[in-house]
Amino acid sequence: MTIEYRDGTGSKPLLASKLSRQRIRAVLRHAPPAMNLRDPPLRPAAVLMPIVDREEPTLLFTRRTEHLPSHAGQVCFPGGRRHGDDETLIQTALREMQEEIGLAPESVEVAGFLDCYETLNTGFLILPVVGFLSDGFQLSVNPHEVAEIFEAPLAFVLDPKNHMHKFAERGGVMREFYAIQYRDHTIWGATAAMIVNLSERLGFA
Repeated sequence: MTIEYRDGTGSKPLLASKLSRQRIRAVLRHAPPAMNLRDPPLRPAAVLMPIVDREEPTLLFTRRTEHLPSHAGQVCFPGGRRHGDDETLIQTALREMQEEIGLAPESVEVAGFLDCYETLNTGFLILPVVGFLSDGFQLSVNPHEVAEIFEAPLAFVLDPKNHMHKFAERGGVMREFYAIQYRDHTIWGATAAMIVNLSERLGFA
């Protein structure tokens, strides 16, 4: 069985068996990796990568509002920095998800974890928490933080053919990063890197 893209990209379909819950769980870390916050210290944070359990699985994204102090206007996953009363970074990801898009923590089935990602410009060390959402969930968007919510086919964003290498100069240093173009949305930076990490673990890259 294969999954056909709906947007006419012509990319080679990916095997549906590699996108099953069982397969995804098998390639994820079963416990969060140790976080090396270094010196100067990085601030711990977490995001939830919500895989929506549809006939064709999708990945849910948010687009941040333009007035936020960091990553304004960027496509990302629900998440943010760890608060003092968060017992774990899993709790951080689920709390931020509820604050941003109104999903209760019990609506998510946590599947596992990807490698931590450093944001060099903002000084965060981010834990990606992968979770499953069943079809039929209800959202309540926080308009202060979230400008838009959309879903993209999981097969499309995981396909290495859709992973572009980009370069940008910042602070006199040339940096390389991934970008994924889905319709009129550009997914790049930390969010794209996490997707590529999952793609590599699933054996697509």
